[in-house]
Amino acid sequence: MDTIFALASAQGKAGVAVIRLSGPLAHSAAEGLTGGELPPRGMILRTLRDRDGSRLDDGLVLTFQAPASFTGEDVAELQIHGSTASVNAVLMCLSDTDGLRIAEPGEFTRRALENGKMDLTQVEGLADLIDAETEAQRKQAQTILAGELGALAERWRRDLIRAASLLEAVIDFADEDVPTDVTPEVQQLVTAVMGDLRREADAVKIAERIRTGFEVAIIGLPNAGKSTLLNALAGRDAAITSEYAGTTRDVIEVRMDLSGLPVTLLDTAGLRETEDFVENLGIELARKRAEAADLRVFLADTPGELGVTMQDGDIQVFPKADLRAESEGGISGKTGQGIDTLISQISCALGNRSTSYGIATRERHRVAINKAAEALGQAITVLESGPELYDIAAEELRTAIRALESLVGRIDVENLLDEIFSSFCLGK
Repeated sequence: MDTIFALASAQGKAGVAVIRLSGPLAHSAAEGLTGGELPPRGMILRTLRDRDGSRLDDGLVLTFQAPASFTGEDVAELQIHGSTASVNAVLMCLSDTDGLRIAEPGEFTRRALENGKMDLTQVEGLADLIDAETEAQRKQAQTILAGELGALAERWRRDLIRAASLLEAVIDFADEDVPTDVTPEVQQLVTAVMGDLRREADAVKIAERIRTGFEVAIIGLPNAGKSTLLNALAGRDAAITSEYAGTTRDVIEVRMDLSGLPVTLLDTAGLRETEDFVENLGIELARKRAEAADLRVFLADTPGELGVTMQDGDIQVFPKADLRAESEGGISGKTGQGIDTLISQISCALGNRSTSYGIATRERHRVAINKAAEALGQAITVLESGPELYDIAAEELRTAIRALESLVGRIDVENLLDEIFSSFCLGK
């Protein structure tokens, strides 16, 4: 196994920079820089020098002995002053050391996975934590990183192994009288796991939205003030506004943090009948995005005139409240009237939906969970036919177990790893 190294902290000038090494030569390479023996596990202040003995920097050297480290290997971390010159000088010395090479993106975490320090769901949770921009995303990522989905999958797997072993015991002793009918216990175990799986699969969509962001579409007639409203919500000029109808031709997206939830606001083309070919393309795209959005804000006196069906939870506000004699229920991006109320309505609507999210957060999770649930449904159907078909029921249980093992990365995930780890930085 190669020994790898990389800058683990952010690029650029900083108060402290962290350079991480992992592999069989990690400790000896650190000792080569510090000119003295290091403890197998501990922290010590040392002066770092190059091969000629020239001073590079002073820094803290942390050592971790396998397997009690992040990667499960011998690990050393150099905490030095965060100047670009100091970091480059130390990295250059490490590059010139025999047996060391620069780490690939995500390679430290990949080694943690391969050495059993993390499962695949925890790796995904770590990636989500690095990318988290809102409080809801941080909490969700921490739940996955803590191993809760892996622990849940392991409990399901354990119950299914118990159920399969009961069936296989009956199969193995088919010529003998088995004193106990195992069917009730097997059905109880399988039914309980299948119920958990279906609930988790149903909640994936909301969990995934917390991870990637909810979409809220602002729709209305041309010149209803949609772009002005978007700019007011965003606090900047994200969309072009003018008095001419049809100014917005494409869908304009603005990401925001609303009450800790990630939200992407969509400013869409004004919905109307027109002979302008390009504007028609924008209107058709606007309708599609509005229908696919998680929530729609109807900026109109009569929502039905927009040709988009208003769904439960959607919000209607009256446009250009600053020009109305009666302003109740109205909004104005120009004056700010009603903006706070609208933000509160959107936050409340999405917050209520977020209470039902589960632990599984990705489409990959949903596919594996549904595959396991489908196999369990087949197993229950077969069980009702009696002991003669127990071998088929046991095979369905094994299919479900394999699906859960793919969920946590035990099998059938090699094709996913390169894609997952490519999103990590070098030092992670």
